[in-house]
Amino acid sequence: MRRDRGNYILGTMFRSGMLAALIMLMSRELAVKVEAEAGKLVSAEVDALREIARELGKKDWDFNVDPCSNHSSWRNPEIDPRKLYNNTLFCNCSFPGDVCHVVSLYLRGQDLPGVLPPSLVKLPHIKVIDFTRNYLNGTIPPEWTSTKLENMSVAVNRLSGPIPDYLANITTLIALTLESNMFSGPIPPSLGKLVNLDKLVLNANNLTGEIPQALTNLTRLTEFRIGSNNFTGRVPDMFQNWKQLEELEIQASGFEGPIPPSISSLTNLTELRISDLNGGVSRFPSLRNMKGLRLLMLRDCNISGQIPDYLSELPLRIIDLSFNKLVEIGQGFTSSQLEKMYLTQNSLSGPIPDWIKNLNSRSTIDLSYNNFSEDSVPPNCRETLNLFKSSTGVKNLQLSECLQNYPCSKDKYSAYINCGGEKTKVGNIEYEADYDQGGEAKYVPTGSNWEVSSTGHFWDTTISSTDYIAHNVSVLRMNDSDLYTTARLSPLSLTYYIRCLGNGNYTVKLHFAEIVIRDNRSFYSLGRRIFDVYIQRKRVLKDFNIESTIKGVDKAYIHESKAVHVGDKTLEIRFQWAGKGTAAAPKRGTYGPLISAISVKSDFTPPNDRKTKILIVVGAVVSFLILVLMILGVLWWKGLLWDRISREEELRGLDLKTGVFTLRQLKAATNNFDAANKIGEGGFGSVYKGILLDGTIIAVKQLSSRSKQGNREFVNEIGMISGIHHPNVVKLYGCCAEGNQLLLVYEYMENNSLAHVLFEEVQLRLDWPTRLRICIGIAKGLAYLHDDSPLRIVHRDIKATNVLLDRDINPKISDFGLARLDEEENTHISTRVAGTIGYMAPEYALWGYLTYKADVYSFGVVALEIVAGKNNMKYRPNENFVCLLDWALVLQQKGNLLELVDPKLDTKFEKEEAIRIIKVALLCTNPSPALRPTMSRVVSMLEGHTDVHEIIRGSSSYGDDMRFKSVTDFDQVILQRSGPHSLIQSSDSIFTGSSSTSAHDLEKKYF
Repeated sequence: MRRDRGNYILGTMFRSGMLAALIMLMSRELAVKVEAEAGKLVSAEVDALREIARELGKKDWDFNVDPCSNHSSWRNPEIDPRKLYNNTLFCNCSFPGDVCHVVSLYLRGQDLPGVLPPSLVKLPHIKVIDFTRNYLNGTIPPEWTSTKLENMSVAVNRLSGPIPDYLANITTLIALTLESNMFSGPIPPSLGKLVNLDKLVLNANNLTGEIPQALTNLTRLTEFRIGSNNFTGRVPDMFQNWKQLEELEIQASGFEGPIPPSISSLTNLTELRISDLNGGVSRFPSLRNMKGLRLLMLRDCNISGQIPDYLSELPLRIIDLSFNKLVEIGQGFTSSQLEKMYLTQNSLSGPIPDWIKNLNSRSTIDLSYNNFSEDSVPPNCRETLNLFKSSTGVKNLQLSECLQNYPCSKDKYSAYINCGGEKTKVGNIEYEADYDQGGEAKYVPTGSNWEVSSTGHFWDTTISSTDYIAHNVSVLRMNDSDLYTTARLSPLSLTYYIRCLGNGNYTVKLHFAEIVIRDNRSFYSLGRRIFDVYIQRKRVLKDFNIESTIKGVDKAYIHESKAVHVGDKTLEIRFQWAGKGTAAAPKRGTYGPLISAISVKSDFTPPNDRKTKILIVVGAVVSFLILVLMILGVLWWKGLLWDRISREEELRGLDLKTGVFTLRQLKAATNNFDAANKIGEGGFGSVYKGILLDGTIIAVKQLSSRSKQGNREFVNEIGMISGIHHPNVVKLYGCCAEGNQLLLVYEYMENNSLAHVLFEEVQLRLDWPTRLRICIGIAKGLAYLHDDSPLRIVHRDIKATNVLLDRDINPKISDFGLARLDEEENTHISTRVAGTIGYMAPEYALWGYLTYKADVYSFGVVALEIVAGKNNMKYRPNENFVCLLDWALVLQQKGNLLELVDPKLDTKFEKEEAIRIIKVALLCTNPSPALRPTMSRVVSMLEGHTDVHEIIRGSSSYGDDMRFKSVTDFDQVILQRSGPHSLIQSSDSIFTGSSSTSAHDLEKKYF
């Protein structure tokens, strides 16, 4: 890698002409060296050098020898611009009379503590000064305006105050480098007079204001860098005058986007770096004509749309388009010559392009945090292809390949990581080792319950694997120093992903200590490391500087975040460099996040604590022996022992397509059905949240021991749903029938029920696209049950309570306890009518006439509730209306259906879609089942594929067509119908049927 990097740098220098210029300079100075052997420096300049030494604080020049004699105190044996230290004075001895004059002075990396020497003006032939990496303070002396300097570099010092206006008087300047100082205020417009300038570097200062228009006069510029400042306004639209510009850097400068169109005029660019723009979303800038572009960074610039195909035509070696809003990689974009490409934190979707997967391992690609399709994952893990969290709905495309050996065997309630270091014990706590070297686009799963994702490389420096681990450079004397001797570094983004945690609140401690930058009187103290920290996607530290926070280096600082919520068993901690601070102090590539250790501990006592368990067992053993006899007696008295046998026989008679769980498994998953894990209660009984040993979150429905009808529902629900597999039908994992326990195991639904979200005051708000998606999803689930499932099923109890919402707010139909097979030849129910008032079709409630059209009616009511955000039976605009459906019929007659839309949506909904749903709902609730559409046709109408044929009914036809005037009358008819074989529920949870609790719906049922 070092050799490749060196060849690349030399090739770049050759192509840009820099190598030729360097060879000419070295040849000229070599000739001067030979001539210097015959001449001596004039005495006036020797005296000037004495003054310059005093002003700089330089004490190692030997004035007993001639400064132009090439003595070791005046000249390095060789010059390497990559080395921090340089102590060289060049003379020109070609003047008449065998006299020499100083022409160049390189004093780099010497920690000179003084000021820039005003006496430099006494060297009349000086053309080049390089005082990079010292400890100089003050400002640029006005005396220098009398010099004929061509190259001035004072980078990495303590110079402060405004950039002097009088610099414009040094009209001979060709290169000006003021990087990594503390200059403040605006760039003086007078710099526009430096018309010979071809290099202007102002990175990492405190400059403010806007870029003066006068800089457009610098038409010879080939390099312009203004990163890490505090400018205001938009990115300056002045590029059209800089036709010769080859290198442009505007990283984290404070500007607002978008990137101006004039950027396209920079046809000679070989390097373009723009990052961290504020402002709105913009399109990808036009770079088509930059035929020599090799290095491209457009990071965090709010760029949306597609990565353009024409990038394939450019000789790009490095691409960084991370932290944007890009949605697609152009089908025509391909490159076999890429060395590095970072696309992290975008919205890229579709398959991963084959050309990316086929790149060799020397090309590093980062696609983390995107939305690629899972089926495009490459078959093997590749160390230089980072796919961490790169697809929708899963943590990592490489999950099955890279994590198959690290399943979650059980929940953990703490994590301790020594970042970048070996296993370390601090007190009674053992911090795990984190010794992987890291990389440019690397995802590291560990054998424990945490993983690391690292993104980015250190620009402008030779790269090695050690760049990602920092080691202390001095003896550490703080407490627990073993935690701080190493630290993990990142040049862009570093994520620790801790999994297998039990859900709840945690305290997160982040351990920091600056062990690279120093606080002595040296250029090693001039670095400013600034970065951001996110926990669970929330920024907890912005522009964080370890040294300034703790007021020193080699000191421990622990940032504590309390009550950090873990809801899906995972905790994400991310460190990000946003382009701020210095990048060249003390040496090039010193920047980015640094983290020493991480500790995570639950705020609650972990369940199943051994000591607690022992106390509980000891305390309960005597009571258990007594209770077991009592329970057996009660079971015998109620006849449940014989009922259990019949239940098990019924289960054995079913051709189940689900798993079978043991009672022991489910007790362990729910902590013995702990009340803390109870998440709801329905007609079937209680519902508990549980976590299996493999980390799968489940919902366990437990049959109420008092419900005999629940036995039939248990067998019925297993038989109905065991063979059903549809995205909009809740998934049954399995069942358990041991002893007196009957349990169903379902997938866990994170967002509760539709009724809970629609009708209760919760934080989750359903916008219009989500409501439309829920409505269509329910319709598709019912269409599947009616037409496409292995058994045609009538649910009989479709209502908002029985529609559950998963993590992504996708609807899933649940609770099949009342479902029946659709038998076309046997449509009348003579023994058992079941359902919920307000959702039951009239023909079924009154006459026991049951077809799949009963579900269609119920869906129509639910669809109205989704649009209106109101419960059908609990909402009455005034005494003239009996329910939501009745109000909708009146609004239809008045031609004002939009009045039905939920006021919470304000105007943020599509009118045509809203009217379409309402009209479909009214079709579905037609009193005549023959006039109701099938659910397949409902799906087609909702998706806009089929026209909706409206049937206008009279107001209050909900009651009139059924020969009663109000819902109260309707309730009475239902009550008369309800006998010992009826299972009727009211929508406000008042049971009006038989005595079985299996019909009791508390409206708080969720998974």
